[in-house]
Amino acid sequence: MRLLLDEQYSSAIAQELRRRDVDAVAIQRERPDLEGQDDEAVLRTATRERRVVVTNNVRDFARLVEEVGLRGGTHFGVIFTDDATFPRTHAGTGLIVRALAALVEGAEDDDLQDSCLYLPRP
Repeated sequence: MRLLLDEQYSSAIAQELRRRDVDAVAIQRERPDLEGQDDEAVLRTATRERRVVVTNNVRDFARLVEEVGLRGGTHFGVIFTDDATFPRTHAGTGLIVRALAALVEGAEDDDLQDSCLYLPRP
């Protein structure tokens, strides 16, 4: 499972995931072509690259995923997080890295295709 971390996540998270052999890339600092792009462009790019979007922008991405489905489209999956479970602090970085690495371990590339899930805390 390949990950695309939405703009609210530090590239340090993607770097640490890569150290754990997870194919992850962050929009912040690593994908300037996606910085400032709308959510639809992010989801479209992730789908084209066969990546799952990781975001805490539940409100907008849940609506977008529903619209894609209603149009008969497809996506490669969305993983939702929230600041209460995974705070955007140094300690939260470790939590989200462990949770994403555990989720990806043993997963197939298309396990979340056309699906969404809330990332459980490790």
